[in-house]
Amino acid sequence: MTEARHLLRCEAMNEVTLMSTPTKAVPALPDAQIVTQVKHYTDRLFSFRCTRPASLRFRSGEFVMIGLMGDADPETGKVKPLLRAYSIASPSWDEEMEFYSIKVPDGPLTSRLQHIKVGDEVILRPKPVGTLVHDALLPGKRLWFFATGTGFAPFASLLREPQTYEDYDEIIITHTCREVGELTYGRDLIEALKTDELLNEVIGEGFWKKIKYYPTTTREQSLKMGRITDLMKSGEAFADLGVPVLNADTDRAMICGNLAFNLELKAMFEDYGLEEGANSRPAHYVVEKAFLD
Repeated sequence: MTEARHLLRCEAMNEVTLMSTPTKAVPALPDAQIVTQVKHYTDRLFSFRCTRPASLRFRSGEFVMIGLMGDADPETGKVKPLLRAYSIASPSWDEEMEFYSIKVPDGPLTSRLQHIKVGDEVILRPKPVGTLVHDALLPGKRLWFFATGTGFAPFASLLREPQTYEDYDEIIITHTCREVGELTYGRDLIEALKTDELLNEVIGEGFWKKIKYYPTTTREQSLKMGRITDLMKSGEAFADLGVPVLNADTDRAMICGNLAFNLELKAMFEDYGLEEGANSRPAHYVVEKAFLD
């Protein structure tokens, strides 16, 4: 852990301690945490925060299994948890856990999870894993984040991680959604970085100026329409951003989106001469295989 990250975690801990209430609810279920905040963005998207297990350590960009208890089996009466992989949207130094979720009306888990409220319990398996971490990339100058829908979540973590700004001169985040309202979570988070006193003090005043945010929509009219892959193929995205096409000497990238999006970008990256990396073998780009938007 760098000095900056250590300081950030210590200051965050002090801040949370001062704001904490004298008593805290104790979860009744194993691996359960208490919901502390819920925010709905559209009829399809919401975020929530919950308490963090005291022993949980993770790297910004990783994911954990989140869930609720299911219905009792009509024959045995046994109740099993409904679990799904969720990217951690909060940075590694945060004293709480944050998650960004889609609402699926008939989804076994999300049809229930979307109705949680402050004080409820959620199951959180404290075993973080994932490929969207700095350790899986070779050193570079420019870092790209490519997201669709709720695939923005791991980048919400990494955008608040000091190492991101220590390692790169420029960070480009592209976020493609169907409707404008679906961009709210990411847009608000990036805007909040500008006035975050703690991060500006620890990382450096104006650190957020390294970020180039490139949101696009595919259905509802917005300032920039189109799939990011199409905009890259035409060269429009690079012209808008004022940067050259990705190349292995300077660019590193992380992808978190639906399967078709991931595969299309992987093919494009191979054409650019980039190689896929992993925790055991760092390279030029990584893909979150657990995420399906």
